[in-house]
Amino acid sequence: MSSPLAVVCVSGGMDSGVTAAIAAAEHRLAFLHANYGQRTEERELSCFRLLADHFHAEHTLVVDFTTLKAIGGSSLTDESLPVREAEPQEGVVPTSYVPFRNAHLLSAATSWAEVLGAIAIYVGAVWEDSSGYPDCRPQFYRAFEEAIRLGTRPETRIEIRTPVISLTKGEIVRRGVELGVPFEKTWSCYQGQDYACGVCESCRLRLRGFAEAAVRDPLPYRAGPGSGP
Repeated sequence: MSSPLAVVCVSGGMDSGVTAAIAAAEHRLAFLHANYGQRTEERELSCFRLLADHFHAEHTLVVDFTTLKAIGGSSLTDESLPVREAEPQEGVVPTSYVPFRNAHLLSAATSWAEVLGAIAIYVGAVWEDSSGYPDCRPQFYRAFEEAIRLGTRPETRIEIRTPVISLTKGEIVRRGVELGVPFEKTWSCYQGQDYACGVCESCRLRLRGFAEAAVRDPLPYRAGPGSGP
C-alpha cells in the first residue's frame, strides 16, 4: 500500500523545509505555498519550487492572498513600515506579523486536503524560539483543527501537525541536518532577495540557530554575523 497523502505548507523558509522532510518520512506530499505581496515573494516562491523538486512532491499549489497586502498592517506587506532590524522582543508582537495570515493558509490547505483526500496538514510553525506571532501558538492550531472537524464532510479526517513548534532554532537546524534538508534552497530574510540582510528578526533567529547547532549557514548575507565568504 502507498503512503497516505499530506498537504505541507511550505513558505520556502528553513522551518517549513525541515517540516517537509519530517512529513516525507511518512507521507506522499502535496506542497502548498502562499503569495501575499510579501517583500521577498519572488525568492520565497523560487525556494518553494526548489524544495518541491527536492522532496518529489506529487502535487503543488500556489495560492494568491494579495488581499493581505491590501489590508496591510505588516512591515512584510506595507513598504511604508520599516522591517525591524533587531532581536525579537519577548512579549511583543513584531511589525512583521501579518494579521491572521495563518488562518488564510490553513483554510486553503484544508480545502485542498479535503479534495485530495489528504489525512494531514503539516505546518512549520515555531513558538518556543520565534518572533512570537499569535497565529503560531499551539492552541491556535488545536482550535483550527476543531474548526476543520466542524466545517468539513462528516467522513473527512484531517489532522494539523506542527512537528517543530516547540523546538529551538538550533534544534531545528540539527534535525534538518539529520534529514538532509537542503538549507541552501531555503530563504528566511524579510527584506533581501539576492542577499539576506543579516539584521532583521528572521535573519537573526536563523543565524542563531545555525550558530547553536555549530553548522555553517549556506546562504549569502549582506551584513551581520553571516556576512562575508
